[in-house]
Amino acid sequence: MQHRTSRRSLLTTTAAVAAITALGSQFPARASDAATTDRRLRAIIARMSVEEKIGQLFVMRVYGHSATAPDQADIDANLRELGVRDAAELIAKYHVGGIIYFTWAHNTRDPHQIADLSNGIQAAGLAQRVPLPLLIATDQEHGAVCRVGRPATLFPGAMAMGAGGSTGDARTLGRISGAELAAIGIRQDYSPDADVNINPANPVIGVRSFGADPAAVARMVAAEVRGYQDSSVAATAKHFPGHGDTSVDSHTGIPVITHTREQWERLDAPPFKAAIDAGIDAIMTAHIQFPALDPSNDPATLSHPILTGILREQLGYDGVVITDSLGMQGVRDKYGDDRVPVLALKAGVDQLLDPPKLDVAVSGVRAAVASGELPESRLDESILRILRLKDRRGLFTRPYVTARGVDRTVGRRAHLAAADEIAERTTTLLANPHGLLPLSSHDRVLIAGADPDSPSGTTGPPTAILSSALTELGFRTTVLPTGTLPSPAQIEAAVAAASGQDAVIVGTYDAGAGGAQSRLVAALVATGVPVIHLALRNPYDIAYLATGYAASLATYCWTDVELRAAARVLAGRARPTGRLPVAVPRADDPTQDLYPIGYGLSY
Repeated sequence: MQHRTSRRSLLTTTAAVAAITALGSQFPARASDAATTDRRLRAIIARMSVEEKIGQLFVMRVYGHSATAPDQADIDANLRELGVRDAAELIAKYHVGGIIYFTWAHNTRDPHQIADLSNGIQAAGLAQRVPLPLLIATDQEHGAVCRVGRPATLFPGAMAMGAGGSTGDARTLGRISGAELAAIGIRQDYSPDADVNINPANPVIGVRSFGADPAAVARMVAAEVRGYQDSSVAATAKHFPGHGDTSVDSHTGIPVITHTREQWERLDAPPFKAAIDAGIDAIMTAHIQFPALDPSNDPATLSHPILTGILREQLGYDGVVITDSLGMQGVRDKYGDDRVPVLALKAGVDQLLDPPKLDVAVSGVRAAVASGELPESRLDESILRILRLKDRRGLFTRPYVTARGVDRTVGRRAHLAAADEIAERTTTLLANPHGLLPLSSHDRVLIAGADPDSPSGTTGPPTAILSSALTELGFRTTVLPTGTLPSPAQIEAAVAAASGQDAVIVGTYDAGAGGAQSRLVAALVATGVPVIHLALRNPYDIAYLATGYAASLATYCWTDVELRAAARVLAGRARPTGRLPVAVPRADDPTQDLYPIGYGLSY
């Protein structure tokens, strides 16, 4: 990996380090105790104006690969959406306390670019009247949701990890991923997902959850939290009070959870309690209505009974509470964009994530402070929690990263090997009635099926990844992508291509009863060539397939690491040891299980 940190960025870093040094004892290398730390942090808060305090509460998106010299298209997007040209101007104008990185915002091209962007952001923060480092965050859940791609180490997603069932593996994931994130300047990860996915129709959580068993999810969440925070990256459990039993996506609507209070205690609460016991730095709210916890019909993000009454007082949590994105429809349906941040703060939130219009959100909070609706002391309370987190994660003393640190940490061979080994323990064999698996390496194999959009960092569509992996293992492969909605012509082409093959591997992606993907599998089965089914995302697909397939496996995601592991299992280079972390209900009677939690075959 080449060193591409510019001389300009290094000079900026040197100037900003001088700003830290000038503050002297306000930034101790190690506080003697919590009270001493709080006195020093309160002294910083006392120097801040109301505008600076309001800014510290916001975590914002910003377009561009550079803090001061983004591409023109990103400058235009920043001017249009934020009224500034770049990250440095955003920080100077609004004093925001954090930045969230997105792939689509062009923040995450490669590790050295990310490191330079992070250093530029920290330099801008430390150039303010009251110099403060920023908390840079992203959604690096692994699996289906990843913002930092290759050459960083990518692990199986949460449901795959739940299938593996190893808390040791979960802690290893957090430790390695945390070390790599920290090396590029990202010190908060919006992970792990602590939702218990008991609804197979959940459109937004699904494989992002460790599973449907609250106790098992709690163990995995706690392990991952400890792993991330071992590497000095703030973990963030989401989405409180629990988003696992919804059939509505909170990005586009307002889900309603119908659990009773007793059901919440039994099903939804255990992973969050485990995260708190593990010392979690931050908890993210859900834009869901939960009438049994708050009958007002306010989303949980804006609910004082949920965030203060339950999270703060009942569960005793005094860490940082952050909203899910304030641009999501689930939190915008009931109140205007000027009122949402005010109500969130009154409910008990500390960090306000990515409002759609920052100027409107800041104006709303400013007006609430001016009117007395939000006392300045309420801002101070949240800022103290935020600064404690920044101090705990070393940002006051080590805000910058180095090119050498990137090269020594990101995508290390040992890290990649650990990810591959962990992935092998997650692949779940659901059916192998005639003992077809493992395949012989001399077999000719057709690879067909869905090619969904790939998560960040994958090398291509799943059919191509699987073909490459099997070719390396000695197979002769033919690839025929048929998509998630195969047409009759595509199905006919796949049937023709199956002729003369020793086996067909067909991937499905959220196949439904009577859908085109199910018809594709049935048509391939009818050829008489042995058909091996791969559920590329949710393991529920097998319930919607006609019988007659020779084998079926669940990979829980369609990234390189999971598909390479599946290839090794298919070839007999690894044994399938994963066990379902969710039940697969029957398609004709969802009250009955086709396969229970814990099911899985081996050979």
